[in-house]
Amino acid sequence: MSEDLIVIRVFNNEVDAGMAQQLLRDAGLKSFTFKDDAGGMEPQLQLSGGVRLVISRADAEQAEMLLASFISE
Repeated sequence: MSEDLIVIRVFNNEVDAGMAQQLLRDAGLKSFTFKDDAGGMEPQLQLSGGVRLVISRADAEQAEMLLASFISE
């Protein structure tokens, strides 16, 4: 079964993306982070491409509401 996945946010670093991902996980939403940093050997590459937080399209609306409150705090 294939779900439609969308990028819901792009973060400047892995720490911020991880905190947002944990917030979604605590709410019962499954999400993933993707980054192109040469397997962690070139973390500065995160600055140009960012760390993408990906979630299923079906959960996007709920995730947007959660992330809006997280980012505004």
